[in-house]
Amino acid sequence: MSPADRSLCQELVYGIVRRQATLDWLIARKTEGRQQKPALQNLLRLGLYQIFWLDRIPPHAAVHETVELAKREGFGPKAGFVNAVLRGYLRESDATKQLLADLKTSDPAVGFSHPQWLVEKWQKHFGQDRTRQLLEWNNAPPKTFARVNTLKTDAGKLIEKWREENVEYDFVRRDFLRGTDLEAIIFELKSHPPLASLESFRNGWFYIQDPGTLLAPLELSPRSGETILDLCAALGGKTTFIAQLMNDTGKITAGDISEERLKLIQENCLRLGVTCVSTVPIDHQLSTINQTRFDRILIDAPCSNTGVLRRRVDLRWRITPEEISRLQQAQLDLLKTAAPRLKPGGVLVYSTCSLEPEENSTVVQAFLQEHKDFKLERERELLPFTDNVDGAFVALLKKMR
Repeated sequence: MSPADRSLCQELVYGIVRRQATLDWLIARKTEGRQQKPALQNLLRLGLYQIFWLDRIPPHAAVHETVELAKREGFGPKAGFVNAVLRGYLRESDATKQLLADLKTSDPAVGFSHPQWLVEKWQKHFGQDRTRQLLEWNNAPPKTFARVNTLKTDAGKLIEKWREENVEYDFVRRDFLRGTDLEAIIFELKSHPPLASLESFRNGWFYIQDPGTLLAPLELSPRSGETILDLCAALGGKTTFIAQLMNDTGKITAGDISEERLKLIQENCLRLGVTCVSTVPIDHQLSTINQTRFDRILIDAPCSNTGVLRRRVDLRWRITPEEISRLQQAQLDLLKTAAPRLKPGGVLVYSTCSLEPEENSTVVQAFLQEHKDFKLERERELLPFTDNVDGAFVALLKKMR
């Protein structure tokens, strides 16, 4: 595909998945709730998404192309039906836009296209206004951020290179980064050619990473020459940033359950010039890691990812309340398994990209109840609607003896 067509295709797919509940509500209004074949339902979603959420395609063109696509996909007898539904909404465009706006207040789960149970959960935890802000955040296209790899270059040289490569960028200011050196090495990429075509990317001068993911390594506060255990380390963003904070000295053991995911860490380390990282496949007992005790441990635990729904557009339709309960036990097990591998006086950082207390402070408190030799130093939480970054939770624990 051409870059323009590729961009449009991605917008259509991601947008329709994001807006699925709202699109299906629109379809049900015109079809008396009759169940459509999945492919036909997708065609109607495709047409309606272009009419109500895309400005770049004229509405009449969207209708025509969707009807023609229906014919090509074997729905010739249904082409008139597709045309009728879409043209009906074209005639009622202004009224429908008002309906969609009102739906965000009267039925936020449908209006913002999120699971009902999750919206109700957030409303109870965050309140109505903040939940609305979160729903709006999740439906907006995510921004792209870059971390300068100071093992290979500095911000000044990278900016010069970006100008040669037609990369438009902006500086990033976030409250949680204030007073750190990171404000000088985090950039928002406003527009850019494909990353793989950039010499600066291929040469490892920067890594694509949301600022929120930097909180856990910052709290870990690794020092040059230390031994670090990074559990659940793929794809390597936090791992390579830890190496950067350590000036690529010491030893980082990066573990994950999948060999394929470990390969991604290795590839990122190679591109970024990181040499202090060794990867190891892990099981639930960490039996593949020798009995070495580490100065610091990072557990970036598998979680529901509710803090990053903006980036993982299909996740809202896959997560369930039961999954959160299952994850909660797995997270606690990880903490229990890692604890003996930490030196006395060492630091353990537990982090997730979940917004759910059950996966965050509740897990930490359950761990502390059984491990009196650990002390909670502090907890920090980043919320999209207040911090303007992906959601993140971090707990800093110290082993007293």
